[in-house]
Order: sequence, then C-alpha cells, then structure tokens
Amino acid sequence: MGDRETGRQSEKDKVLQGKTRQSDDETASAVREPKSAKASGSKGLLRRAKLFLIADFLVVILVFLGAVWYAVREYMETPPYLDEARFPVRGIDISSHNGMMNLEAARADGIEFAFIKASEGESFGDPNFALNHEKATAAGMKVGAYHFFRFDVEGVPQAINFLKRVGNRNLDLGLVVDVEETGNAKGVDPALITDRLSAMVEYLSMKGYHVTLYSNRDGYYELIDNSFGDRPLWICSFSNPPIARDWSFWQYSHKGRVKGINGNVDLNAFNGSRNEWFDHLSKMHGEQFDLHNKSYRH
Repeated sequence: MGDRETGRQSEKDKVLQGKTRQSDDETASAVREPKSAKASGSKGLLRRAKLFLIADFLVVILVFLGAVWYAVREYMETPPYLDEARFPVRGIDISSHNGMMNLEAARADGIEFAFIKASEGESFGDPNFALNHEKATAAGMKVGAYHFFRFDVEGVPQAINFLKRVGNRNLDLGLVVDVEETGNAKGVDPALITDRLSAMVEYLSMKGYHVTLYSNRDGYYELIDNSFGDRPLWICSFSNPPIARDWSFWQYSHKGRVKGINGNVDLNAFNGSRNEWFDHLSKMHGEQFDLHNKSYRH
C-alpha cells in the first residue's frame, strides 16, 4: 500500500508540475502579447507616415506642374515682334466677354480700330454689341462687326442673324465671318462647312456688304484657301510673317494689355502704312479719303 501511495503521490506531483508549467507558459504568453501588439502598431504608424509622405510629394509635383503650365501660358507664349514703322495702325477685337470697357482710354492708348462681335450661329446676338459699337464710334475708332460661324448651321440663316444684329449701324471695316474650330461643332464634313460658308458669304455680298474672313493658319488652309483665296483675310497667327499670302489684318496676340480694358484683349495690326490704311478705308466706303483733312470726300 505504501508503494502505491507513493506512486499516486508522484503522479499528483507530475500533474501539479504540468499545470504549473502550463500556467507559467500562459503567463509568459500574456506578457509577450502586448509587445507583439506594440510592434504591429508601430508598423501601422510607419505605413501611414509613408502614405502621407507620398501624398505630400504628389501635391508638390502637381503644384510644380501647375506653376510650369501657368508660366508657359502667361510668359513664354510671347507675341511676335511687330515693327511699328511697318505696322503703324493697331486695333483690338472685343465682345461681351471683355466686360465693361473705357474705349476712350483705349483710343488714347493708340488703338485705332475695333472688330466687335455681333452674332453667332442662327439666333445668338452678343448682348454688348450695340453698346460696344456706340462706345468705339464715340471714341473715334474705325469699326467692323464679326459673326462666329457655326459649322453645324446652314449659311443663309446665319447671314440673316448677322444682318439683324448689325442693323443700319455704320461699319467702317465691313463685316467679318469668324471661321475657326475652337468652340465649334466637331465631326462636320469640311466640304459641308465650305458650302455653308459660301452660302453665307454670297448672301452678305448680295446685300452689298464688304466681307472679310477670319481664321487661324490651320482653318485657313483647310476651309478657306481653295474656295475663298481671293477674299480679304484677317489672320490669327503667332509667327512673323503670319501666313504666305496677302492679308489685311493680323491678330498677333490674345494677351494684350490696353488702357481702359480689364484683363487680356486680342491685339491686331493692319497690313500697311498709314496712307495705305486711309486707302483701305476709302475702298470700304467707295469714296475717296482726303489725306489732308482726314475725312471722306463725297
């Protein structure tokens, strides 16, 4: 009996030792767990910090690219040099987008003529056309009116809208049809555009108006050159010379600064001397311009 009791006691001791060892292991594990949690938390903080650094870097890159784009647009797209002796007569083209203007101040700043937007498409009329025409005329500027030609609208309805907006106002520089892709309908067949433009020009000419066509170089060669090559041209170009053909007016900058006008304004030059300018005005009026008195002789 004593040996069995002794054996039982040994077995109990082994069980107690096993439980004690298990308890010690659990305690050690419990002690280690917070260290593991801390390590995991540290890794999460590092990961978030890296993400914030990447985000900050991307913001810096975007700001830098924006600054470069602004610099290119505002400062590096400089207009070509124009010799004042070669092109002494300067002008502007304006619309309601230019807001309220002091054209007396613009005239005093050397601006001698203005092309003013009158209409667009079949039904739109520039809300400031009448006011701008009145102010430019009162300031002593020579005035012309222009219509933004819509590729997706028939030509004759556009001509009718143009004449409706112009009314019986005096136009020293006649009418201009603005032909350009910017802001226009896409995917219209160039042949159809040319047909519609031809119908509009013919209608205006039939009504007795002197018609000039405006476009940039791409628009000229694609839509005007082959069908309207003999028409007076107002060309938009930032190279000198602007185009390899005869032209009447040259829009050489979209970023001009003129007294009396807030913000940028389009700048233009007449292709000729001052005497040639007077001759041009005479032809527009069908009258002879008196160079001495600077007035028309009837």
